[in-house]
Amino acid sequence: MPDFFTFISDVLWGSVMIYLLFGAGCWFTYRTGFVQFRYIRHFSKSLKNSISPQPGGLTSFQALCTSLAARIGSGNLAGVALAITAGGPGAIFWMWVAALIGMATSFAECSLAQLYKERDASGQFRGGPAWYMTRGLGMRWMGVLFAIFLLIAYGLVFNSVQANSISRAFHFAFDFPPIVSGIALAFFTLLVIMRGIKGVARIMRWFVPMMTLLWVATSLIICLLHISELPGIIVSIVKSAFGWQEAVGGAAGYTLSQAITSGFQRSMFSNEAGMGSTPNAAAAAASWPPHPAAQGIVQMIGIFIDTLIVCSATAMLVLLAGNGTAYAPMEGIQLVQRAMNTLAGSWGAGFVAIIMVLFGFSSIVANYIYAENNLYFLRLNNIRIIWTLRIITCSTVIAGTLLSFPLLWQLADIIMACMAITNLTAILLLSPVVHTIASDYLRQRKLGVSPVFDPLRYPDIEQQLAPDTWDDLTRN
Repeated sequence: MPDFFTFISDVLWGSVMIYLLFGAGCWFTYRTGFVQFRYIRHFSKSLKNSISPQPGGLTSFQALCTSLAARIGSGNLAGVALAITAGGPGAIFWMWVAALIGMATSFAECSLAQLYKERDASGQFRGGPAWYMTRGLGMRWMGVLFAIFLLIAYGLVFNSVQANSISRAFHFAFDFPPIVSGIALAFFTLLVIMRGIKGVARIMRWFVPMMTLLWVATSLIICLLHISELPGIIVSIVKSAFGWQEAVGGAAGYTLSQAITSGFQRSMFSNEAGMGSTPNAAAAAASWPPHPAAQGIVQMIGIFIDTLIVCSATAMLVLLAGNGTAYAPMEGIQLVQRAMNTLAGSWGAGFVAIIMVLFGFSSIVANYIYAENNLYFLRLNNIRIIWTLRIITCSTVIAGTLLSFPLLWQLADIIMACMAITNLTAILLLSPVVHTIASDYLRQRKLGVSPVFDPLRYPDIEQQLAPDTWDDLTRN
């Protein structure tokens, strides 16, 4: 069975996903006028504006922290280690490339989620790929298919991956039984997810910045202590990315395709650009300024933080320790722990285990919120089914501590590809709408006014929108 899953994963990622991700990222970079580079200097201003509370939804900062909670998890630790062992140091370069072009893809999907959001019975904004597939494309069947993929991914598979990494880290550092880790993790997960999307967002707005700063600051201090070695690390990343390092050494080493595939796979698992998960958080925000593109820009910051900062912090530690190829290729989180032990001493493995708990726990909670959101789309949001989802989520957390590590990552890659293919197809079909949103935002910025989205300017789009979602803002 593992060989079958490996075959499916190789087919999807070797023949479809790399080209689709790269092509979509380049296309949206062009269609949005290079939005990720044009607005990078406005990131601090966008973050400041995102804190302003607005009626009817989360603040943009809360939505960003919720999406970061899902993004920053085992992919930023175990995933980076896997990328290096599978594709060499060059995989990190391709993670960076995937993140830079993925920022435009994230802008597209999150702007669409904001545009096509709607209110639930309690007045909370909800939306995501399933909604813009239904409203924007008129293809509810595609929305249902995507919602099912997301429920499998975020209700089952990804939580198992997070739990597995946590249990392995604790077992390595403290010889803690995996099943005990799983039960404790499931218990605390249940306590938090019972608070709903607003309660989770309030927790994550301080929890996510705290855990991110803790890991990045630790990595930065260690890098400064080994600053003389950093230029060589950067050179090895670039040379290995194109196979130059192996060619000069006369060794087979890692191939270019291995580096690209590993970099793109682990980048997507970590930052989720194009997968269609982040739009679920983006749609919940009452964005300020009241324009779909504003939330798209805020969510681009999440890609930047996740991959270019947090993943890079992990990569530097692994490469500084010289452990990139010294251990079993599927060692994952334990490779990061060994690296920290080498660089910082015997306390390193325990520190990584604690960071892994923070990262993994926040991801499991946010993953559940994404899954519950799609129950609303499927009109299955009654209390019995919601509690069934909660029980299944907690059960998979426990089961994930006992399952095979390679099998879990193979399943994650397959379901991730299924989600991404469906979502990328939808946003590519909606690229004229993305272009309209980006152009409207840029036009108002050039006029020196705070952008406000007026659906009356775009009759074709207006008739697709949920009633009163944007009308109230333009009349105020």
